[in-house]
Amino acid sequence: MKQSQLFTKTTKENPKDETSINARLLIRAGFIDKLMAGIYTLLPLGLRVMKKIENIIRQEMDAINGVEIFMPSLQPKENWLKTGRWDKMDDLYKVKDSGNREYALGSTHEEIIVPLVKRFISSYKDLPCYIYQFQNKFRMELRAKSGILRGREFMMKDLYSFHLNESDLDDYYQKAIKAYFNIFERAGLKDKTYLTYASGGSFSKYSHEFQTINLIGEDIIYICEKCNLAINKELKSEVKKCPGCGSKKFKEAKAIEVGNIFKLNTKYSAPFDLSVTTEDGKKQTVIMGCYGIGVGRLMGTIVETFHDDLGMIWPEAVAPFKVHLLSLGQNDEAEKIYNDLNKTRIEVLYDDREISAGEKFADADLIGLPYRLVVSDKSLKAGGVELKKRTAKQVKIIKQENIIKNLK
Repeated sequence: MKQSQLFTKTTKENPKDETSINARLLIRAGFIDKLMAGIYTLLPLGLRVMKKIENIIRQEMDAINGVEIFMPSLQPKENWLKTGRWDKMDDLYKVKDSGNREYALGSTHEEIIVPLVKRFISSYKDLPCYIYQFQNKFRMELRAKSGILRGREFMMKDLYSFHLNESDLDDYYQKAIKAYFNIFERAGLKDKTYLTYASGGSFSKYSHEFQTINLIGEDIIYICEKCNLAINKELKSEVKKCPGCGSKKFKEAKAIEVGNIFKLNTKYSAPFDLSVTTEDGKKQTVIMGCYGIGVGRLMGTIVETFHDDLGMIWPEAVAPFKVHLLSLGQNDEAEKIYNDLNKTRIEVLYDDREISAGEKFADADLIGLPYRLVVSDKSLKAGGVELKKRTAKQVKIIKQENIIKNLK
């Protein structure tokens, strides 16, 4: 893409009503735009990042046999009354139509997925099954803050699994844990993200969170120094030893929750009488698991984790483009390089704008693509183009015929 074709602009000043690093940098760099508190528009660069993250998640969900669907955001009140959550969820948006019928704007989708599955599942032979979606969620956050880490409308991946017995749920639960770690590793967060024991609420004794270490985090976790399992602070008073290895040595850290998984058991299947006929002809209620990742929250966490004083530093797998090509002065060589990169399917953002070199360098650092290529009279006289990794301090001159090789 040529940068001159982007309708968005970068800005030098931080937005006055944002305190979080992710919101400040994403807004300044033209990745998102704030409509109102907790609600943001994804601009072209931000949407590319979101799609990259979404595709990583999709690949890992498909790898554990997830089947993708798309459920409605507008949900009937009757379903929520069945589970008893219509009057119990403080953050649920409720709307009425002109006929005085009431609906919920989906903050979660248990009330929709269970009656849906009931239409198709009746026998033990139909189980297990695993269904996921990417869908907008709506939650009435009275204190929407921290940029895209805590919003009122946000994109989420939720996977629901349906099982005949607990042992089958347990097996899949472990597969989901591995899949989640694959996701965070591919997003660049592997060494900073910990499986964390948390309260199970009314579902089970424990749930599990995936917590990424960061000073902006709202959670405090205790990480086992021996096996790296963690415990959320809310559980620490009742769980004195590491659930994994029994050690009592922990280190405290602030963290951002980037994912969670629950064993729902029959919490939502029972109210809708989601059951199957077993092999011996008996009726058995289906048990469930659910597995969530906030896609935008993960994007914000990446920014909070990878940045410096100049701007963002995107991990290659989720960067909107791999290369930022800067032309200093209008020259045919930059255009040729741009075309060559496109032909070899190396994603490139080409800064062809007629602005100063200083502005181009500042924008390149702010946007934070993994590689920067600079084509100028100076570089051409020195034998080629300047190549610099966003994380490197040194610039090197490479010959034009070696550009592709250096970026592969």
